[in-house]
Amino acid sequence: MNKFWNWVRNEDTGSAELIFNGPISEDTWFGDEITPAMFRNELAKISGDLTVWLNSPGGDVFAASQIYTMLRNHKGKVTVKIDGIAASAASVVAMAGDETLIAPTGMLMIHNPSTVAFGNKEAMQKAIELLDEVKESIINAYEEKSGLSRSKIARMMDEETWLNAKKAQSLGLVDGILFASGQPQPKPEEDEPDEDENTPKQDEPKEDTLTAMSYSRAATMQSLMQKVSAEHKGTPVDQLMSRLNLLKY
Repeated sequence: MNKFWNWVRNEDTGSAELIFNGPISEDTWFGDEITPAMFRNELAKISGDLTVWLNSPGGDVFAASQIYTMLRNHKGKVTVKIDGIAASAASVVAMAGDETLIAPTGMLMIHNPSTVAFGNKEAMQKAIELLDEVKESIINAYEEKSGLSRSKIARMMDEETWLNAKKAQSLGLVDGILFASGQPQPKPEEDEPDEDENTPKQDEPKEDTLTAMSYSRAATMQSLMQKVSAEHKGTPVDQLMSRLNLLKY
């Protein structure tokens, strides 16, 4: 069973770099081989600052949650660099950066968590409650990073929102854009033209921010989602609840 992360050494700086390229925990995260303890032990061997390269369509939200926590707990500056896509659970990992940067061509996607479960009516109700709790936990990470209101983040997740580099930066979900000259600068305010106080003001159409950030359900989007969506496998609700409880301690 292959790990879903890899370590390399930067020849220029001599520092270690962590690479996520592909689904987060495509097979298992709580199995006998690929475990949270394995990742924690490897991370503990790294001292000083750490660069995390992230290109992932998402995956296991529980794995992403623990990776997020471990990176936030790392003794040293953590810089996350999104060189391709950070979608779904991978976007949670992106929030772990003390500084999170994205390629000019990179994409960030956030949406509601989902699962495939089986059982009776009570089991299905538990699954719904579980998804509600998981959503709130994910909102915590986005809120901590961006400062956006929880209600706005929740709406963006409902809409399955895709963000290009500039939009992600403007919302505070990333701190800057890779290769941009200098440090990220706030958007300059435009000088407003002088107006005669007797001249009636005309209402200018305002951009619907949420709509502007979301891709339409066109064929292009459908094709993209088919490529990046991971296969869902049925999981007993009790097992999902047990995994959620593991994150509380």
